[in-house]
Amino acid sequence: MPPSASNPSKRYLPWVVATALFMEQLDSTIVNTAVPSMAASLHVTPLSLKAVVTSYILSLAVCIPLSGWMADRFGTRRVFSCAVAIFTVASILCGLSVNSTMLVAARILQGVGAALMMPVGRLTIIRTFPKSELLAAMNFVIIPALIGPLLGPTVGGLIVHWLSWREIFFVNVPVGLAALLLAWRYMPDYRGEQSRPLDLVGLALFGSGVALLSWLLEIFGEHHLSNAAAATLAVLALGLLGAYVWHAGRLPYPLLRLALFKIRTFRVSVAGGFATRIGVGGLPFLLPLLYQLGLGLPAWQSGLMMMPAAAAAMGMKFIATGILARFGYRAVLIVNTVLIGVTIGLFSQVDAGTPLALIIVLSLSLGFFNSLQFSSMNSMAYADIEPRDSSMASTIASSLQQLSMSFGLACGTLVTGWYLGALPQTDRVAVTGALHHAFLTLAAITIVSSAGFWTLRREDGESVSKGGAAAA
Repeated sequence: MPPSASNPSKRYLPWVVATALFMEQLDSTIVNTAVPSMAASLHVTPLSLKAVVTSYILSLAVCIPLSGWMADRFGTRRVFSCAVAIFTVASILCGLSVNSTMLVAARILQGVGAALMMPVGRLTIIRTFPKSELLAAMNFVIIPALIGPLLGPTVGGLIVHWLSWREIFFVNVPVGLAALLLAWRYMPDYRGEQSRPLDLVGLALFGSGVALLSWLLEIFGEHHLSNAAAATLAVLALGLLGAYVWHAGRLPYPLLRLALFKIRTFRVSVAGGFATRIGVGGLPFLLPLLYQLGLGLPAWQSGLMMMPAAAAAMGMKFIATGILARFGYRAVLIVNTVLIGVTIGLFSQVDAGTPLALIIVLSLSLGFFNSLQFSSMNSMAYADIEPRDSSMASTIASSLQQLSMSFGLACGTLVTGWYLGALPQTDRVAVTGALHHAFLTLAAITIVSSAGFWTLRREDGESVSKGGAAAA
């Protein structure tokens, strides 16, 4: 349950944000299992519908940096409510699409709504709850972000099997209407202390750089793009981002104020956690492949195998506050990162002869450790952030987290493809072996990433962890 409070806004706000976040996270993966059915219905090839996924990702990457400025300018309630409305209307348009062009356009609009929902909802949580209650509130809100991607393939597969692909978008409508009603009633309306101009040049540099880099990562290995062309585009994307860093240092009001990275807890949580997310970001894609190709399970059973991780993620919130209060952020993040790496490595031993009970234990462990990790990183990021900087901090954190998701998926795909080499993907033994080696590689990356948390001090984040235990 969210932290209790006599103020109705504080009591219901975590539910409002969690509902919208679950809708957005579920939709980011639910489409993947419906692509073949969409292609048959719209009379196009499945590969041509890759744009349905990439357009959503690109829209997110470009529009997230606008969220902080819009919240400060127009107020959190108005921006969040408009974002939910845009997402819901776009979902209806997706379900009514008669061709692939209309579907891609609706997905772009859907990405705009999602890009504003995520950081503005988090910003409202940060400004509403004091740091002594922030950990409990963030624990509650982070659960949908963890279980949404896990449930997406399962829910999408079941809906397509029993109904049609259009219902995977229509399912957002009642959820969106409920979130809209609750937001308008219980969402506080915060604005910036001072009006700041919109950095259009920075938006062009950062937005185009992130969009290009996200696109390259999203299409990696699926399009015939020469190494020279890919390298040129990657250099161009990094050049645009480098130009933004130079540009931001010359303005009093940049799009993203990078000076916040001087704050140790924010820097380690956002930038240091980036490396950890690379190691774990490919698992929602690789584990279903292991279950289907390594264990020979059908797609719907493979989806059900992801459920234990979701259950463990939900159970984590009952003990996370106590763990962080007892051991502190530094010890928890160092040890928990290593435990995540070890658990990922153990999946390299899973094959057709592995007992089902052992696989469920591994899945439960992974869900618990991941949930504790993301809850810790997300709450520690704001431990030393001043209230006037909360909108900027939320925008920066959301932007880098979105990019880390793309990096993680690309990393998992790259490593698996490298180990598979020229062997056919229809060779079950070869694919299983490649996946096993990929799990070991990702485990090593995750364990090494724990070094980033050694720069924390023992007392870092106590304003959140100690207060969180008291509030709980």
